[in-house]
Amino acid sequence: MTNEDFCDVLENIGRLLELKGENPFKIRAYARASQALASAPLTIATATEEQLKEIDGVGEAIAEKLCELAQNGRLEYYEKLREEFPPNILTLFRVPGLGSKKIKALYDALKVDSFESLENVCRNGELAALPGFGETTARKLLRALEEMRQNASRFLASWALPLAETLLEDLKKMKEVALASSAGSLRRGNELVGDIDFIVAGKPAERIITHFSVHPLVESIIAKGKTKCSVVLKGGIQADLRVVSTQEYPFALVYFTGNKEHNVRLRSRALEKGWSLNEYNFTPTQRLKEPLPQVTKEADVYSALGYHFIPPELREDRGELAIAALRKIPRLVELNQIQGTFHCHTTESDGDATLAQMAAAAINWGWEYLGIADHSKGAVQARGLDEKRLLAQQKAIEKMNAELGEFRLFAGTECDIRRDGSLDFSDEVLSSLDYVVASVHSSFSLPEAEMTKRLIRALSNPYVTMLGHITGRILLARSPYAVDIPAVIDAAAATGTWIELNATPERLDMEWRWWPMACEKGVKCVINPDAHSVKGLQNLSFGIRSARKGGLTHKDVVNCLPLSQLIPALKAKRSR
Repeated sequence: MTNEDFCDVLENIGRLLELKGENPFKIRAYARASQALASAPLTIATATEEQLKEIDGVGEAIAEKLCELAQNGRLEYYEKLREEFPPNILTLFRVPGLGSKKIKALYDALKVDSFESLENVCRNGELAALPGFGETTARKLLRALEEMRQNASRFLASWALPLAETLLEDLKKMKEVALASSAGSLRRGNELVGDIDFIVAGKPAERIITHFSVHPLVESIIAKGKTKCSVVLKGGIQADLRVVSTQEYPFALVYFTGNKEHNVRLRSRALEKGWSLNEYNFTPTQRLKEPLPQVTKEADVYSALGYHFIPPELREDRGELAIAALRKIPRLVELNQIQGTFHCHTTESDGDATLAQMAAAAINWGWEYLGIADHSKGAVQARGLDEKRLLAQQKAIEKMNAELGEFRLFAGTECDIRRDGSLDFSDEVLSSLDYVVASVHSSFSLPEAEMTKRLIRALSNPYVTMLGHITGRILLARSPYAVDIPAVIDAAAATGTWIELNATPERLDMEWRWWPMACEKGVKCVINPDAHSVKGLQNLSFGIRSARKGGLTHKDVVNCLPLSQLIPALKAKRSR
């Protein structure tokens, strides 16, 4: 079992206890332990009871249960608890808009215990007639169920990546394998993927295929041939392997990385030169005056066609080939160019790490600075800070800065944008901070014009440094709210406001498709992890993937600036 598996069990226990109407303190204990273990620097499966109890949030009773689960592969307490409810009731927690209280009410009153029964009561009017629900809730839940159906075969790239990396690492260890790479949408840096593709050069192919098909991560085999194999991995995602020769490898890697439209243009270009291009090679379509170009690596395929090498992230048929023909493909931003970040939470609001722990982690990463932006007072559910607590945090940061040498902590806030576009703190409070992240956390259902006006008003405030998660989307869970993004980008350009690329893998917002427009208008990107723990700082790697897909260079990303240049950049908007 992985750490995530253990955390899921604790979270499910808490949910079932809430459905039972158990003591709220007991419920919160399981939720807190699950959150604490999610970022714990140990392997739960091999940890001792004493080691588990050392983690803040894990008590003796829960530590004992974790050890039982690790030793036996099952937990009697959890199994008995599950027997008290229908087998599918926990799946209802995946429905956006449904929490424990609503699920309990639906189960108690209408015996709703599955997606099917939920859809039935939404359609027949029973849910709308239930106190606390209504027709609007029924419509929203039906829409959520339909979106879940549409996304049933899609997976977060952040979830698929560790699987792909493990399989790829194991393939590369084989003496029969000369070259290996992932391909497809995962290699192109998409935020969602339907499957995982691998291209391998080596021989004998049958031995490589067999090794792949019996890997511990493989749950079942869909098809298995001499050079191809399709399997279902644990978690339900399909993985496809194709084995080719070393001569075919560059062509196969280009072809299976895609995307389809990008490949069509490559083939058209080859035809103009009197060649055909497929996943195996160039072949002449007419008598040639010169021999076919030598191809030993992926870049050679592009070079032979007259193009500068195009990074996989950019291969979406959005004008990249025209740029490559001019040899003007930019050098995309890399993780090692990041000098610091903002939008980080601590235990003062809904984070799991203290101010000191977050600062130590940032220093360990080699950064020059870190911005702390706990929630503002309107975010009651996240223990948002009021003016008094915010001032105390500012003083704590000031004191810590005096002890940190060249490293710098910045005092900020993630300030709620109210329904009318006003902010959760006064200008007097905001002006005392080093920076402000303005974000929407409520009233997601406003009409597009009203939501757009709301964001633009917030950006007009001289103390708003950056706009957080511009569309509010939660991938596979919550659709973006309706907003005119080009109009918001224009407002950001006019006011000198940065736009966040929220690197939380479930958000990746603003999404990559809008960054070329933003950059063209002079809007700067700030890649933020929205970290709620030390581990959450690692979200930046997902943000870099998305930034690269949007064509961003280090010059487009504010937090690639060294501290000496960042300080005046933070003050720039206020002096406009």
